Amino acid sequence: MGHQSGALQGVRVLDLSRVLAGPYCSMLLSDLGADVVKLEIPGRGDDSREFPPFESGESLYYVNLNRGKRSIALNLKRPEGRRLFLRLVERCDVLLENFRPGTMERLGLGYERLRQANPGLIYASISGFGRTGPYRSRPGYDIIGQAMGGLLSITGWPDSPPTRVGTAIGDILSALFCCIGILAALRSRERTGRGQLVDVALVDSVFASLENIPQKFFVDGEIPARIGNRYEFVYPYDSFRAADGWAIIGIANDAMWRRFIEVSGLMALGDDERFASNPRRVENHMDLKPHIEAWTSSRRVAEIVDLLNGHGIPACPIYSVRDVIEDQHIAEAREMIVEMEQPGVGRVRLLGCPVKMSETGTGPRGPAPALGEDTEAVLREVLGISTDEIELLRSGGAL
Repeated sequence: MGHQSGALQGVRVLDLSRVLAGPYCSMLLSDLGADVVKLEIPGRGDDSREFPPFESGESLYYVNLNRGKRSIALNLKRPEGRRLFLRLVERCDVLLENFRPGTMERLGLGYERLRQANPGLIYASISGFGRTGPYRSRPGYDIIGQAMGGLLSITGWPDSPPTRVGTAIGDILSALFCCIGILAALRSRERTGRGQLVDVALVDSVFASLENIPQKFFVDGEIPARIGNRYEFVYPYDSFRAADGWAIIGIANDAMWRRFIEVSGLMALGDDERFASNPRRVENHMDLKPHIEAWTSSRRVAEIVDLLNGHGIPACPIYSVRDVIEDQHIAEAREMIVEMEQPGVGRVRLLGCPVKMSETGTGPRGPAPALGEDTEAVLREVLGISTDEIELLRSGGAL
């Protein structure tokens, strides 16, 4: 799909971000067609260039998140570097950074200065705690966002300690919310001609993902606790032991419940007032689960899944990462595993773009760049700088 023109074709993003949250956001923008120019520190680059796993000396962590981007090396601590940066800002639609608030201001390149250079600029900032409030200067990583956003406290089993979600979900959520904010700001600029500041915090993003769980506290003062795989508001919606592993069953309404007890042969449960409605099943979930597990435990996962899916009842196995990668529907039909030629490495497999569009392509638009490999090309294309000027800037330490 990546060979088609993208929906964001013509949008130029100057990306100062590093590691995960910011690069994931700009990866999405690139997958959707934007020209992402990644600004890195000369001689060092994005810290994630040193993150495993490695293939032929190249970090596939970096490659996966930075495919399709262009890299320029620019020293913002040098006056010449800052002047070049301001000229680039004048010609970009979006600037993305994930520094601690105040970092860009100390360089004299904060939002107020940049909006003077380009009133149409959309300045997107991802940080641990956001740009306002008493915690704004605190450092923040994914695990901080998960902890203070409330997610660790509700993840795991009742007798387990608070548990981090198995992926850096705080970074991913903040990247998604920032991408949404950037797209909304681009739409607003079409009407007003003005850019704006998009301010996204990891903690806010994680807390927003708790969806309806805080409502329990708002209503009855009950502090939500760890409940394993069960869902707080619907039942049965849980993992159930099978003869050869675990099956997931999700029943979202009373009509589906009646269909389930008929298909499973557990008709006696239909006469039990404790399970007559979803609120009653949620209330009496501890009594209901053994009845369902008595049925699932005598059957293989595949048998349970096939039977229930065949009657329109959501059920599935619990996949390992290998299972997902080898699943034809996910990996091939949905193009969630894609192959790409990476210079110096060869063919590599990456995660595809989950957004599919009928008229514009999505997905990786090229390999991840070597550090600074596009510096000269970008400066010539965007700023019209000559080769001699580039050599002068390089000798002066700006590049």
